[in-house]
Amino acid sequence: MTLQALNQELLTCRRCLRLVEWRERTALEKRKAYRAEPYWGLPVPGFGDPQARVMAVGLAPGAHGSNRTGRMFTGDASGDFLYPALYRAGFASQPNAREREDGLTLKNLYITAAARCAPPENKPSPQELRNCQPFLAAEISLLRPRVVVALGRIAFESLLRIFFDAQPLPAGLKFAHAAAYRLQIQKFGRLTLLCSYHPSRQNTQTGRLTPAMFDAIWQKATMLLENDDETNP
Repeated sequence: MTLQALNQELLTCRRCLRLVEWRERTALEKRKAYRAEPYWGLPVPGFGDPQARVMAVGLAPGAHGSNRTGRMFTGDASGDFLYPALYRAGFASQPNAREREDGLTLKNLYITAAARCAPPENKPSPQELRNCQPFLAAEISLLRPRVVVALGRIAFESLLRIFFDAQPLPAGLKFAHAAAYRLQIQKFGRLTLLCSYHPSRQNTQTGRLTPAMFDAIWQKATMLLENDDETNP
C-alpha cells in the first residue's frame, strides 16, 4: 500500500458513528466566521514529505480547523503555533497554514494524528482511538520514521499501543515534555520517541508551552536525526 492509497481508504471510513455525525453536522452548521466557506467534513489525511524521517502525531482535527480546511493543523490556533516553529526549524516552507492550497510544504516531516475525525469537545473516546489506530500504524510502517514526536499525552499513549501491541511496556516509558526514548520496535525498526506538550490554545495561552520550549523540541528532533546519521552512516 502507498500513502496515497491509504489516504483514499481513510476518506471512506465511517467506523465511528458518533464522529461521523459530529464532523458532518459541524460542516453543515459551520461557525459564523466561516459561514461562506466550504467545510471538508471528512477524515483528515496525514500531510507532509513522503520521504520524511520525522513524524509528528497530534490528537485529532479541530471542528473548525482541520475539519474545515482538510489539512492537519491548518486554520486554527494550534496550527498558528505549530507552523511558525516548524518554519524556524527548517521543516516548513512558510510559517502560515490557512488552507490546503496555500503553498505550504514540509521537508523531512510528516504530520498525522491519533484520530482523524473531529471529536466533540476535542475528546475522542478510547474505542474511537482504537478504531483509528490502524491508519496511524500503516503510516508508520510506510514511512519508517527515525524520530516520532508525540504532541500530547494521548498521542504518546496511542503510539505506545501501536509499538508494543499486547506486549508489556518497557519500564520507565512515561510522558513528560522533552522526554526522549530510543526504541527498537519489531515491526518498525529503530526510532526515537520524543514527547512534547500539545500546541493547543489551552497550553500556549497559559504558558505551559512557550515558543522557546517548542523550538527546543524541533531542535532536539534535528539533533536526534543527526546523531542517528553519525551512528548509522
